[in-house]
Amino acid sequence: MSQDEAEPVHGPHDVAAERALLRAMLNSTDAIADIVEVLRSDDFYRPAHALIYDTILSLYANDEAINAVSVAAHLAKHEDLDRAGGADYIAFLATSPSRSRGWVKDASRVQALALLRRTRSAAIHIENLVNEGSAENADRIIEVAQAEIFAATTRRRDVVPPLYALGEILEGTLDQLEAAGSRTGDLVGVPTGFTDLDALTQGLHPGHLVVLAARPAMGKSTLALDFLRAASLQHNLPAALFTLESSRDEIATRLLSAEARVALFRMRSGSMTDEDWTRLARRMPDIAAAPLYIQDGAYSTLMDLRAQCRRLHSQQDIRLVVIDALHLLTYGTRPFASRYEEISEIARCLKLFAKELGIPIVAISQLNRGPEQRTDKKPMLSDLRDSGALEDNADTVILLHREDAYEKESPRAGEADLIVAKHRNGPTATITVAFQGHYSRFVDMAQT
Repeated sequence: MSQDEAEPVHGPHDVAAERALLRAMLNSTDAIADIVEVLRSDDFYRPAHALIYDTILSLYANDEAINAVSVAAHLAKHEDLDRAGGADYIAFLATSPSRSRGWVKDASRVQALALLRRTRSAAIHIENLVNEGSAENADRIIEVAQAEIFAATTRRRDVVPPLYALGEILEGTLDQLEAAGSRTGDLVGVPTGFTDLDALTQGLHPGHLVVLAARPAMGKSTLALDFLRAASLQHNLPAALFTLESSRDEIATRLLSAEARVALFRMRSGSMTDEDWTRLARRMPDIAAAPLYIQDGAYSTLMDLRAQCRRLHSQQDIRLVVIDALHLLTYGTRPFASRYEEISEIARCLKLFAKELGIPIVAISQLNRGPEQRTDKKPMLSDLRDSGALEDNADTVILLHREDAYEKESPRAGEADLIVAKHRNGPTATITVAFQGHYSRFVDMAQT
């Protein structure tokens, strides 16, 4: 039988345990329910076994009969029967004697061996990178190595998460409600620095994906920096900015302008006055001590960003991440049929990543030209660029609009609207703030 022939060893494996699992699944739906909570198809050493496993799950999901005949028929329909070893091999799996209910132990063993194989493959790849590397690209190699080891050793997170009884959930929920009632003005999430926005959203919530979008030159990067300033300078919460839009020196200059209230153009032109230098010196100690981290390097793939962010989170316990900007980010590990599909997958991964780390992630995005085609120029959710998946995956969508960006003599010059167009946990609203472009910041209207 072809499946019993000797094969080269590519890492630790247990073919007998894999066969026992498939045998159990072909004979018991209880086994399927238990095994799917532990294994993925790529945990199998033999590709044929992975193919049979996926076929069983497909039949199970469609509530169809599961036996050697139905599995073979499904594989034949999709022209995969030969790759799976043939009908005789599937019949052999189904009819061989097996241990009673030993499948959970076998599944754990198969998964553990798969993790070892992935770790081995990652180590080989890392060794090749190191052998071909140099001092100039050492940091890049280290980042790739961390990402690959993390991916190889944490696949357990991708299996079905545990179930919780409603009674257990309610205990924690009631505790949260009681705590909320006893708070005296404290926010649930990370403060944004804007009174009305914080009152509406209760801050930027852990595990939430917040999309901040606008047309070019509206000030979305400035607004995101205001969020970071509120978190790190005003509340001493570690925060991080991953930017492909600006250099770290540009970010630092804008931050100094906003905090010290020194005109940005004077800082850039070298025409600062003595009073400006005094203002700057007065604020410099607090600014320098703020737990704000800026990454302006080539993190242009999602894999790079996640590796950097995980490392920073483990080292500094960051509480807020801002990504500037989403339209410059690529997925990085596989091609997509369209940019729409790629952005959709990036948005989905960012939402899951926010939940994994338990922090809010603010992603800056551009809008399409829809606002320019309307009389009032106000943006809408449908204007989100590249993908509706941004709207689907985001917990909150804030659209930034300034009338004076289109009409210099507007009676609302110096004002900006924060249009909370989607708010998963509360109402939507439009909040008016003041835009102080000369200081590179937005502030509450009461501060003007």
